[in-house]
Amino acid sequence: MSWSIKLGRLAGIPLFVHWTFLILLAFFGFRAYSLSGQNLAAALGAILMIVAVFGCVVLHELGHALMARRFGVPTADITLLPIGGVARLQRIPEKPVQELLVALAGPAVNVVIASVLLGGLVLGGANLAELQMGDLLMSRPGNPFFTLALINIFLVVFNLIPAFPMDGGRVLRALLALAMPYEQATRAAASVGQVMAILFAFVGLFVPGAFMLLLIAMFVWIGAEAEASQVEERMNLQGTRVRDAMLTEYHTLDPQDTLGRAAELLLAGSQQDFPVVEKADRDRPIGLLTRARLMEGLSKAGREGRVADFMQPTLGTIAMDAPLVRALSRLREGEGPCLQVVDKLGRPSGLLTLENIGEFVMVRTALEGARSRGERHPFARSHNEDEADAAARA
Repeated sequence: MSWSIKLGRLAGIPLFVHWTFLILLAFFGFRAYSLSGQNLAAALGAILMIVAVFGCVVLHELGHALMARRFGVPTADITLLPIGGVARLQRIPEKPVQELLVALAGPAVNVVIASVLLGGLVLGGANLAELQMGDLLMSRPGNPFFTLALINIFLVVFNLIPAFPMDGGRVLRALLALAMPYEQATRAAASVGQVMAILFAFVGLFVPGAFMLLLIAMFVWIGAEAEASQVEERMNLQGTRVRDAMLTEYHTLDPQDTLGRAAELLLAGSQQDFPVVEKADRDRPIGLLTRARLMEGLSKAGREGRVADFMQPTLGTIAMDAPLVRALSRLREGEGPCLQVVDKLGRPSGLLTLENIGEFVMVRTALEGARSRGERHPFARSHNEDEADAAARA
């Protein structure tokens, strides 16, 4: 994720913190310092409490990631944001029961943390009924362990609200998907979330001191819309392969080509990014010259500059028979502006960009509209034609 700082790896998963999280720490530290009469200990205590809370958030996201790993779903990374944490699963578990367990794993971690903290206080002789909860600014006295335990309980309750993008929305969808198609379950869960968003907004507008509910309402509404849109998109791509959408007419460059030649190709057509291949080694992909790097190279070295000096030294590849939805995920995760499509022998066979996928979806939607009217479009393909192609390739 851009604008993020890598902290290391946790259980083999890259852990990042967004730079805005550091602003959050500074804000709470400064506020605690001001409210306490410029007490440095109070400022440090507030910062440590925020770090502890977000440590619990990291463990929450790790719970999701480790449960997903049990079902063969890898996690790209975990990123800490000022509003919480995000574990980016590379795909949604295939079975509703698996998604249910993955969604519940995060809140289950918070239940364990709260239980350990409260149990430790009781074993230490504390009377829970007499303990006071402090706040994140450390502006009022309170037991920090009791405070952290209650915050974890709040995280459980908040995350289990049956609305996207919270875990409760995924729990609801998984339960509904046991009895109905996945897409329909997503729409139903999204609708429930949007109803809850309206209720939150109503309370936020008319109940004094509940203004934060307006922000939560907006957060829930947008999350529900985004989840429904993503699932609909995946359903539109279901059953399609990379070869169905890839560019087959495109230009490649040799590392010893000049930037002038690359500029000519850029101006001659609509292709913006050019795979760099080792022509002496069966066109083996070795890099990518993006439009941005081409402009940089032209400004520094002119038309006689070499592609090898300005190309991006990596180019993602994907098999032509891979699911198209997998390619979409990789492109959206920022792997690059395009992917080199290769055949079973690793030879370049095509190029894939987000624009290609968008055009493919538009064409497919138009063809489905023609089929729904009983028309046979000249570019439409039958199931038997697809099977014949598959047999020919075999």
